[in-house]
Amino acid sequence: MVTAETHASDSEIEGYAVAVVREDSGWAVSALDASALDSLEDAESQLLELRAAGAVFGLLDVDDEFFVVVRPSPSGSQLLLSDATAAIDYDIAEDVLDRLNVDVPDLDPDDVDSVDPWEEGDLAVLADLGLPDGVMSIIVGDTDLYADEQLGMIAARLGFADELTRVLDDLGH
Repeated sequence: MVTAETHASDSEIEGYAVAVVREDSGWAVSALDASALDSLEDAESQLLELRAAGAVFGLLDVDDEFFVVVRPSPSGSQLLLSDATAAIDYDIAEDVLDRLNVDVPDLDPDDVDSVDPWEEGDLAVLADLGLPDGVMSIIVGDTDLYADEQLGMIAARLGFADELTRVLDDLGH
């Protein structure tokens, strides 16, 4: 079991990290290096290296426990963390809360599973691309879904589900 003292970055994190780019011709999805699951700074760096003309954002599925949406911009990244309680066990979730100037929840690691998760960050992070904050709130609020299912709903809503599926198939997910 991962504890607050041995954060999940000390072990192999399952999941995936992808970059999504909105181009004139449609959506392009590509895999990011797995190190993006460990570090917000690393995820941002990989996304900024894309230097795309259109909108760029990252979708991080961390252990199917929670997800992070990262949308870099010159003024700083817009961020959405689907479960703030994940910061107790995962460094990247702690990084997101730190960037948002939100304290890590004061919960005993043994009690995390009995607490309802809540999001932190910008629910409107993808609103200008066609996913209003109200719809994002519904997706994030459906705690019966795994993170990959929630990200699949985001992809379907925005119209890049097929592209995401192809990349995930290539990654073996």
